[in-house]
Amino acid sequence: MTALPVTLADIRAAAAAIAGTVLRTPSVPAPALGSLLGAEVVLKLETLHPTGSFKERGALYKLLSLTPEERRAGVIAMSAGNHAQGLAYHARRLGIPVTIVMPEGTPFTKIERTESYGATVVLRGAGLGEAKQAAAALAAAGHLTLVHPYDDARIIAGQGTIALELLADHPELDTLVVPVGGGGLIAGIAIAAKALKPEITIIGVETTLFPSMLHALGRCAAPPCGQTLAEGIAVLEPGQFTRPVVAALVDEILLADETALERAVALLLDVAKLVVEGAGAAPLAALMSERERCRGRRIGLVLSGGNIDARLLASILQRGLVRAGRLVRLRIEISDVPGALSKIAGIIGEQGGNIVEVHHQRLFHDVPVKLAEVDAVIETRNPIHVGELVAALIAAGFPTRLLSSTAMDTR
Repeated sequence: MTALPVTLADIRAAAAAIAGTVLRTPSVPAPALGSLLGAEVVLKLETLHPTGSFKERGALYKLLSLTPEERRAGVIAMSAGNHAQGLAYHARRLGIPVTIVMPEGTPFTKIERTESYGATVVLRGAGLGEAKQAAAALAAAGHLTLVHPYDDARIIAGQGTIALELLADHPELDTLVVPVGGGGLIAGIAIAAKALKPEITIIGVETTLFPSMLHALGRCAAPPCGQTLAEGIAVLEPGQFTRPVVAALVDEILLADETALERAVALLLDVAKLVVEGAGAAPLAALMSERERCRGRRIGLVLSGGNIDARLLASILQRGLVRAGRLVRLRIEISDVPGALSKIAGIIGEQGGNIVEVHHQRLFHDVPVKLAEVDAVIETRNPIHVGELVAALIAAGFPTRLLSSTAMDTR
């Protein structure tokens, strides 16, 4: 087997170096999720770090390795997300100047948050590839240390400390499920976990739109790419250091599509009361369609981060209500006469529905001039309740059709 870039001893050294500074995150049983999967489930809450993700571990260990001269010169990184914040947070604490190169289209909220940790943000390039080139050029010009988000032995060792904590808290686990982007997180975890417990199963999860590690290992076609909820693992090129580790130690890589990611984010909030970003929810998303394989196993899920935009989270929750048949939109045909709207409101209320919005259409729908259509958004209990409500409206002489999907959530 090819020599690995990091050993268990390296990871233990990283754990000792960051102890007391980086939060030792809890590993908590999740019986409600376990009952859905038919397994015993433990969640590793990397969402609880001050910057909201696991990235602090590797970032701090890398910073602690710098020489006095390197510290004075400063560090630079290319990142539009969690790596930038983790590095900036600890660099400021250590008095190390830090520059973060972000693509020009990076949302202002990410720029502002990174700057709030004391970083100098430089906007370069149309995407991460051009930003990476700019970061390398600035590093060379300013004699700065370039801190790669995943393709660095100390970064990998720092991320591997998660496995030390998880297996110390729950040595009974037989499976660990980990998000995969560039591979630094799963590489560190796999090295530590397999050294401590060789029989343990390590499963990675990528998004269907960015199966970059699978492609790099020759197991699938080129990634299609696109807009994904799991932006934290939307990586085009996995690391050179991380690939051989994944090839040697990771038993399988699963894929999670966008619908599964949405449902997993909503499920973690609804059932586990945890706010988790798309990449962090990827392990649960993949397992929800693999329940037979989960049955009877003891599974640790690494929830890698919780940095999700509040508006995006609100939209996911609303869409989840629609999928569950708890929020529907009905189109109801009525006579355009006084009192008709009151009658349908009364029927909906009698059936236990709660009207959220009403749009009264007279001009733009294809209906006779003496009729009108009402689009009503209604809170309901479940799809059975929706059927009862529609039937009651039709029986009262109001033709009604469902405009939203009430396909039951498969969870």
